Amino acid sequence: MQPAEGIISKPSHYSVPETLEKLKAVLGAKGITVFAFIDHSGEAAKVGMKMHPTQLLIFGNPKGGTPIMQAAPTSAIDLPLKALAWEDGDGKVWLSYNDPAYLKRRFSLGDEEIKGIAGIGSLIDLALV
Repeated sequence: MQPAEGIISKPSHYSVPETLEKLKAVLGAKGITVFAFIDHSGEAAKVGMKMHPTQLLIFGNPKGGTPIMQAAPTSAIDLPLKALAWEDGDGKVWLSYNDPAYLKRRFSLGDEEIKGIAGIGSLIDLALV
């Protein structure tokens, strides 16, 4: 797997759907809204194309994201937060998300502005237990 700049990928012991179900449960317990779910591999199958299981969850809390978008309006292209569960060519499942430190650098944000999304890694870790 080639690491992409600004993306953190952590291994999952669960299938792609199970990984996102676990993340949804963590988010729900924390009162974080799930805005959308996209099944990329499912949509590919609908048009006769094959790809490894790949599903995206879009989630967040306006209290965390709004200060970022107020400071840097173009940051809205990366918000709300996203988590991508995907299976690689060897059948290993990963859960990937944008590194808040990368977003901080990318949009020249301060510590105060980024603090609302700084805990995404902890949420991801809880889902992978």
